[in-house]
Amino acid sequence: MPPSFGKVVAYTYSDPLLESVPDLAIGDWQIDRLYQDWGSRQQLQQLLQDFRTESADYLLVRRLADLGDSLDAIATCLTELNSLNLEVVVLQDQGLHPVPSKPSPDWIDLFQSLQSDQRSQQLQRGHARNRLKALPPPGKAPYGYRRGKDRYIVDRSTAPVVKEFFDHFLLYGSLRGSVRHLHKKYSKKISVSTGKRWLTSPVYRGDLEYQTGEVIQNTHVPILSREEAAQIDRLLRRNRRMPSRTASAPRSLSGLVVCAACESSMKISRVTGKEREYLYLRPAKCPKQSSCGSLAYEAVLERTIQQICRELPPAVNQATIPDVDQFKQSIKAQLSDKQAILDELPLLQSRGILDTETADLRAYKVRTEMAQLQTQIAQLPPVNLKTIAQVVSIPQFWLDLSESERRFYFREFIQQIQILWQDEDWQIQLNFIF
Repeated sequence: MPPSFGKVVAYTYSDPLLESVPDLAIGDWQIDRLYQDWGSRQQLQQLLQDFRTESADYLLVRRLADLGDSLDAIATCLTELNSLNLEVVVLQDQGLHPVPSKPSPDWIDLFQSLQSDQRSQQLQRGHARNRLKALPPPGKAPYGYRRGKDRYIVDRSTAPVVKEFFDHFLLYGSLRGSVRHLHKKYSKKISVSTGKRWLTSPVYRGDLEYQTGEVIQNTHVPILSREEAAQIDRLLRRNRRMPSRTASAPRSLSGLVVCAACESSMKISRVTGKEREYLYLRPAKCPKQSSCGSLAYEAVLERTIQQICRELPPAVNQATIPDVDQFKQSIKAQLSDKQAILDELPLLQSRGILDTETADLRAYKVRTEMAQLQTQIAQLPPVNLKTIAQVVSIPQFWLDLSESERRFYFREFIQQIQILWQDEDWQIQLNFIF
């Protein structure tokens, strides 16, 4: 337990490259005075100066590394604190670790641990400085790129392989299919998890993502355009709503049709005759003793097209849909304001108002905020839903599409197609996404 007597002061130091100003976890300690530094140690010098003429019993610090940038500096500071009769208590990990006031065997372990922490922080500072300069993180360049002097450079031998993967996914919306296509065409074997990582990686969009999760945009030449990246994100979000393995199914109704009577999803079965192939929709797991019947695939497809042409426009008109254009304009205004801040930083630096490190930190923060705003824009639908609804309400539009193209548009609007049985007949009910 902390002592209930004596004067207690506390000191914290924050490296602007690594952290923000911290909250000091002090437990039950009652602090009489708090000194805080951010980037320099002016307050630490003030503390030492104050207690040459004042007295206190305890100095609380988060960690010994807060007292200096090197082992020599920390040792010098501890010696001076000892001469001021201040007992240093380390609160790291919310523990209680008094620092020996005189050299002892415990100092060996203490300074070995401190030396390890110093090396770790030096590496972190190096990585942080690279982030401020928008330099690539350490390690091997992603497939499709090679490392240049200060940025990733497109590798002309491997970038076409990555681009082919993206193009195939954009066309068919199938992750597993795109992985198989890559292996078949280029003999490039990747796992499904690697393919998914490619689809979502900021690197292929011309951005850098660091271990902190922060993204800096437009740092190198992209393999994937912004429009293509936005479409991939929308396809991935849409596929997450679908039953497993139906996202890549060749038929447009796959994963959408459900029997309302038994609540079973309906799978597509293929029957080969002498002259042609027949497709049927059958309940996958009907619990009834007398199983629900099957339906001709073409008949369900025809009724779905007829009904979507009839029901989609009024459904869109009645739905509460946010004004996408207005939202985009709002975000673009914020982006414009932040760009103005970036443009002003060199002037403030040239006038001596900001030093180089502060200007770099501010620029880095603004650029990460801009990346977040750009992500919000990318997640919006590309055009107004009401405009699309008028186009797709024409039956001929659907008849001119291939099955993969129909699959794309069905999943843009339809969440589920329910089969409603009515004696000997049946009807369909469309449940739209909005």
